Amino acid sequence: MAELLSEDAISRALEDLPGWQREDDATIARFAKLPSFPEAIAAIDAVAELAESANHHPDMDIRYNSLKFKLSTHSEGGLTAKDTDLAAKISAELSSRGAE
Repeated sequence: MAELLSEDAISRALEDLPGWQREDDATIARFAKLPSFPEAIAAIDAVAELAESANHHPDMDIRYNSLKFKLSTHSEGGLTAKDTDLAAKISAELSSRGAE
């Protein structure tokens, strides 16, 4: 079981996760725009691999070259280190692909 993060821990984590923001009490989200549709699909594929490795799966939405990722630890009813850890990995992947 993952432990829920405190409000202070969430705020500190978000300071180190540019582009990520609270969507509600239990969710963080990030929007990104990739250079092209094929690059957006490649980013989704890469994030799917990261998610499988972590056994933690984000909600992902794609609209042409625009992506939105949402993270929450549903089993715990809120945000845990699983979310912030995967958010950091997603951010690194997006940065490597030239996301805005």
